[in-house]
Amino acid sequence: MAVHPLFLKIAGGESEVLDFKKTISSASKIAKTLSAFANHKGGTLLIGVNDNKTISGVRSEDERYMLDLAAQFYVKPEITLEIIEWEFGDKSVLEAKIPEGKDKPYYAKDEEGNWWVHIRVKDQSLLASKIVVDVLKRNSGKGTNIIRFTDHEKDVLKFMEKQQKVNLKEICKLLNISRWRAQKMLVSLISAGVVRSHTTEKTEFYTLS
Repeated sequence: MAVHPLFLKIAGGESEVLDFKKTISSASKIAKTLSAFANHKGGTLLIGVNDNKTISGVRSEDERYMLDLAAQFYVKPEITLEIIEWEFGDKSVLEAKIPEGKDKPYYAKDEEGNWWVHIRVKDQSLLASKIVVDVLKRNSGKGTNIIRFTDHEKDVLKFMEKQQKVNLKEICKLLNISRWRAQKMLVSLISAGVVRSHTTEKTEFYTLS
């Protein structure tokens, strides 16, 4: 007997392109996940699925309303979702497919009305740093795309080759430059594909690509 494709997705667990939600408690909270997928390479949200991969089911009309509300009014630019409803006995699961955004960065509005950029890192949606936001802007054509390869860039690349990974504070100290100048330089190097940014819940560091 063939296994339902949704069960295969669930069995694989959460990832950078898949997220489980038992239910949607607020439009602002789910907007964070939607925007993170749009800022990444797209993804799928399964509503009515627990973290332990079991199906709890949802009231599909309520959840559908919250998804549409989040996508249209709590994410900017607005994103278009593809929503599929699956029935398993007396339980419903909603599969919301979020495409990769063509107009990055995408912002999500929080409960206080503030707009933030989030990115998808492994199975988490994390707040993006200013550097990551600027990289998203530049790669989507919203920022200046000029790369100047000076002695500062050469020194940083040599330092990264030796240290393996560095943070913004270490770069500022190494070059004796301001945080703003270091950020601007990193945006150029990351956009050029020379340096890679790594975001965690507590910090951000950089390595050679």
